[in-house]
Amino acid sequence: MNETEISFVIDYLTAAIRLSIPLAFAALGGMWSERSGVLNIALEGMLLTGAFISASVAFLSHNAWLGLIIGSVVAGLVGLLHAYLSVTLKVNQIVAALGINLSVAGLTAFFNRLVFSDSSTNILPKLSFFEELISSKLQPFFSPENLFIFLLTFLVFLSMYLLFYTHFGLGIRAVGQNPLAAETAGISVRLIRYDCVILSGLLCGLGGAYLALVHIQYFAEGIVAGKGYIALAAIIFGRWHPLGIMGACFLFGATESLQLRMQAFNVNLPYQFLNMLPYLIALLALLGLGGKASPPKALGVAYSQERRE
Repeated sequence: MNETEISFVIDYLTAAIRLSIPLAFAALGGMWSERSGVLNIALEGMLLTGAFISASVAFLSHNAWLGLIIGSVVAGLVGLLHAYLSVTLKVNQIVAALGINLSVAGLTAFFNRLVFSDSSTNILPKLSFFEELISSKLQPFFSPENLFIFLLTFLVFLSMYLLFYTHFGLGIRAVGQNPLAAETAGISVRLIRYDCVILSGLLCGLGGAYLALVHIQYFAEGIVAGKGYIALAAIIFGRWHPLGIMGACFLFGATESLQLRMQAFNVNLPYQFLNMLPYLIALLALLGLGGKASPPKALGVAYSQERRE
């Protein structure tokens, strides 16, 4: 390949990684929730919460780091709400999640017009990483995008270790497979599920903050654009395993990057078809393109202690 082709491939892969980051954070969070037995279709609402809160706090305080932290925490509180509805009140988990998604979409659309009333001035502060202490040659290495990539890589391997090599992970997997047996063994099903769904919200908050503060650097309605639902497909396609999920997210990110470049090169195809490519791949994943996936047996099933008697 000549230099132009090599440059194109590098730019394409870089864009694919950047586009897959919010998907990966959301999917990793959803994995924890679903491993514990709580179906989390509310990933879309949690991502949107993280994006809006982080953007609003950063815009009003002129501090991107404060926006990142508060956005993640508030998204974690949305996870707490989903856990309360699904675990304590035993509301149908799909209904509870869809209610959260619709409520968050409406609330963010309303408050967006209050916070960002002048669209010409809603450029958000940059998420800098001690740039004044780093030489100019090393600054690209410590860019905000790379910071999120390093954090995501660490979280993936940490998740693998916790899930498959610790008693905590064994408890989560037991609760997701057979909550009655786990409760009999002394594991608190309610505590495990609360912890995992809240963690799911925190990770989605990081993904949403990346979208608003790093990837786009402003907030607009529709910024999430179904990424929470694509993250759900990535969880299934990746078979509820951290590495498999990361591979699926990169596939979806590469597909989105491809459709953007095809539009830029004026490929003789309707742009609507190009826009739907990532969702088409997600649909194929849900239909079992990667083989039959076996979810945790108690996924989506509310657990009641009365069943022990």
